[in-house]
Amino acid sequence: ACFRLLCSLLLPALFLSGILCICLVVLLWGVRLWIQRKKQLSSAGRDGKRPLLVAFFHPYCNAGGGGERVLWCAIRTLQKKYRNVTCVVYTGDRDATGEEIVEGAFRRFNIKLIHPVKFVFLERRFLVEASLYPHFTLLGQSLGSVFLGWEALLKCVPDIYIDSMGYAFTIPLFKYLGGCRVGCYVHYPTISTDMLSVVRNQDTTFNNAAFITSSPLFSKFKLVYYYFFAFMYGLVGSCSDVVMVNSSWTLNHILSLWRAGACTSVVYPPCDVQTFLDIPLEVEKSTSEYSIVSVSQFRPEKDHPLQIRAFAKLLKERVGQQPSLKLILIGGCRNQQDEERVNNLKHLCEELGVSDDVVFRINIPFEELKRHLAEATIGLHTMWNEHFGIGVVECMAAGTVILAHNSGGPKLDIVVPHEGHVTGFLAEDEDGYAETMAYIFSLSPEKRLEIRENARRSVHRFSDQHFEDTFLLSVEPLFK
Repeated sequence: ACFRLLCSLLLPALFLSGILCICLVVLLWGVRLWIQRKKQLSSAGRDGKRPLLVAFFHPYCNAGGGGERVLWCAIRTLQKKYRNVTCVVYTGDRDATGEEIVEGAFRRFNIKLIHPVKFVFLERRFLVEASLYPHFTLLGQSLGSVFLGWEALLKCVPDIYIDSMGYAFTIPLFKYLGGCRVGCYVHYPTISTDMLSVVRNQDTTFNNAAFITSSPLFSKFKLVYYYFFAFMYGLVGSCSDVVMVNSSWTLNHILSLWRAGACTSVVYPPCDVQTFLDIPLEVEKSTSEYSIVSVSQFRPEKDHPLQIRAFAKLLKERVGQQPSLKLILIGGCRNQQDEERVNNLKHLCEELGVSDDVVFRINIPFEELKRHLAEATIGLHTMWNEHFGIGVVECMAAGTVILAHNSGGPKLDIVVPHEGHVTGFLAEDEDGYAETMAYIFSLSPEKRLEIRENARRSVHRFSDQHFEDTFLLSVEPLFK
């Protein structure tokens, strides 16, 4: 009787589930056909020939960070190689015109495009803002990116789709509904095994609040949530036809999460090393002031407070010593939250009594950046598990003595011995940074020059030309 009752309940449920699945498949197939039809109607040029549309999903293309430099270099590379390609950029930067964005790329990165770019302006970029999701931020932003991707797809259906900003959840949308060949350039995995270990060990960080770390229940719940998200992230990422990653650190994480080794390759981001290598390198002249320069966007993970605290500690230990020191924080502000962070950093400087010794330079032109790096003695970087570190490479190419975080890209790819010689230094905490800065200043100018020269020789593998070669090799399957 029980078996009969179970069958009478189970069979209709299975039948209904089957019907719903068939309806969903038919609906998705219908949407795909409708999108393909839309593409065919809108894509023919004046001469009847259809250019190949290559679209980059980069909602913050006007932000001015290292990820944006990758975008503009990738577009310029494709324009050089393929004559029949039209590059499209999906962006949410509606406060600027296409001309202003392209001009900004030239001003900030010294990148001049060969042909015009088509911009598709998105209205719902707020859906991927972290501030919209105070809790379950990863999931919220990822689902938001699907809706933003849907808006992008409806406005322009490309032949080739490249996610250049880390919105992996848009990949299946463009592949299966848009019928596109899809690729991605991963700067930083949305979730990593390091993030899982932080929650598992109940460590307090900027993305793991104290109220969670103090509760075993909340920590277990967050760990389950992270494992679920990691599974979903692996699922959508594995849909890619081509996967490019920016460093060995990112490669290790993406291989373990996406399991798409056959189509994954390391493409180091393009650093404008030649421009910085043009700065003459000579033994420092005696001066009344040394400068320490940091180059990175004002985002929480860049850990500017660590730089200020370590600098304050260094000053305390050098009381009365000459020459005097200046810390120059150079970076991009993308939005109001970034501006608030800068104000908080200024308050921290006041608290520590170093306001007169710390200078903030925000959204500055390229020439000014170059001048600050040319004059600096130390280049400073403090982000834990920085995926790559374009700013680190630029500091080394410009001839500063680099002091970076002992993790991620700087540790594995950049601040590594070159032909057996030291190229820079690594540290992990406030004491380590202060001590290493003091050590660098204690070296003779000749010894510092030797380290700077070694660093310069080592950065050629991060040049624009090297990026162009490896990028073209990686994306070739998308153009076949």
